[in-house]
Amino acid sequence: MQGIDMEVLLASAYAGFLILVAFALEKVARHSHHRAERARLAGFKYHADHDLWECPSGERLMRVAFDHERRLSVYRAPANVCNGCSLKQLCTASDKGREIEQSPDSWLQSELSRFHRGISLSLLLLAEILLTIEMMRHRGATELLVMGSLLLTTTFVSAPLFSVFFASRARGRRNI
Repeated sequence: MQGIDMEVLLASAYAGFLILVAFALEKVARHSHHRAERARLAGFKYHADHDLWECPSGERLMRVAFDHERRLSVYRAPANVCNGCSLKQLCTASDKGREIEQSPDSWLQSELSRFHRGISLSLLLLAEILLTIEMMRHRGATELLVMGSLLLTTTFVSAPLFSVFFASRARGRRNI
């Protein structure tokens, strides 16, 4: 492009790449979490109206505990029923009965998601720093327009990610 320094184009392209990688990481992490949850609970059905889980053989897992510190509900089937079940080897190795831990928090508030979110935010911050430095070095109107619009877009789309990340971090500190 005429009137734009090659360094500005390369820096903008690299910042754009970092932004795409950050959002791809968010999408892959979310997909991975949902897939793991489906595998972990395969064949089990949750009945919200009775607050219980039903196993593939029709047995009910009742809520037996709630951990307020970790915000975690624990559901368990009776041990005598699980130990006599023909599906036990496929379901659980526990002699106390199959147990399901369920958090009312969404995946965005879990520790693993905070880890992935931290990586994504680091990439976005790196892109913003790169664009800011390049804007200080190159002051042409067209160059500033290209980098400034990319910087504003990055800041605008990353703001919700930052707010969720720091809100979940503050909530985690209150629970300690």
